[in-house]
Amino acid sequence: MSQTEDRDFALGKVKESHKKGFLPMLVLMLGFTFFSASMWTGGELGTKVTASEFIIAVLFGNLILGIYTASLAYISADTGLSTHLLAKYSFGKVGAHLPSILLSVTQVGWFGVGVAMFALPLQKVTGWDLQTIIIVSGLVMTLTALFGIKSLTILSFIAVPSIAVLGCYSVGKSLFDFGGTDALFNIQPTETIPMYTAISMCVATFISGGTLTPDFTRFSKNKKTAVSTTLIAFFLGNSLMFIFGAVGAAFYKESDISNVLMQQGMIVIAMIVLGLNIWTTNDNALYASGLGISNITQLPKKIVVLINGVLGTLLALWLYNNFVGWLSFLNTMLPSIGGVIIADYFLVKKGVYCDYTSNTFQKIRWTAIVAWVMGVLAAQYLPGIPPLNGVISAIVSYWIFEKVQLSIQSKKQLETN
Repeated sequence: MSQTEDRDFALGKVKESHKKGFLPMLVLMLGFTFFSASMWTGGELGTKVTASEFIIAVLFGNLILGIYTASLAYISADTGLSTHLLAKYSFGKVGAHLPSILLSVTQVGWFGVGVAMFALPLQKVTGWDLQTIIIVSGLVMTLTALFGIKSLTILSFIAVPSIAVLGCYSVGKSLFDFGGTDALFNIQPTETIPMYTAISMCVATFISGGTLTPDFTRFSKNKKTAVSTTLIAFFLGNSLMFIFGAVGAAFYKESDISNVLMQQGMIVIAMIVLGLNIWTTNDNALYASGLGISNITQLPKKIVVLINGVLGTLLALWLYNNFVGWLSFLNTMLPSIGGVIIADYFLVKKGVYCDYTSNTFQKIRWTAIVAWVMGVLAAQYLPGIPPLNGVISAIVSYWIFEKVQLSIQSKKQLETN
């Protein structure tokens, strides 16, 4: 597919004529971070930590995500490239298939989780056949994702204010019915989790999407727009989604936001608004997964999006039922991908990449592969916050490996001369 036919620039740099200003990018990024699974995670936190602990976990978790995603946003705005194309500089032309596969698979997984999150409460309210709801809703979401970044922006303009109003009303009703903020801060959970686990849950919920931030911020007119809209989206948008899920969960002792809304007598309007929110989230997921698989196969993104949507729909219930395990997988496998890209751009290449179209990429760059493995091992086995361990370990490992490799090459060159 030629660049003129591909308005989503799956295989190349975004043209200046297609870049967007602050407001459309802010709405797009808020739609990106207004993520239904964050409400689900917020609900889990609301039943397992105190209100004070919740605030600390969300702020610290979003600080990690904000720094991580803003760094990637800066790189993408400078280069106009998606995560998958950026990975070629550090991982190599073929080596970049590794992060593309991992990220694409996780986005298809999130799509399936989202379909189930919409279908299950709708089936509970209407009594309709669950499999039929899953198939129909999955296919509808897939069809709109075919239109790429344009449809994502339009959906975000509708979904973002809708979910903000619904969430604020639900939180307000919970506080009004149960005695206000004093009552909220006096709640003591019966089951508790340590702080590092709470922070890890916050980070893990969006580490997959966060690593794919360049897929969206590459459309920013400049680096300032990319970084500012990303930081606002994560500190405002993502925090609100956690709060929307947590407050009702703490009072109603119910971690599922749809069950909370049902008890508040708002289930009909909630199904519409949550449906819009999930729709936006799922289209983001399919869009990003389409870019990744297109990078590997060179197939048109629309064909890939269609295939991924069908797969995610068929696996929706299984993915939903294994949600906690899914978060654990994301915690360990994905953060080091972004860590390698960040290290390569800022520490090794000093913020200057050769032009994508004229650059000759190595086939596989083993320094990146090994650094990614080191990040995965750190996330899996080191104490503390797994995603943070993964990112830092990958950055440090990659920088050291590149320094050693450069030293060896210099030494060989001197010996040859």
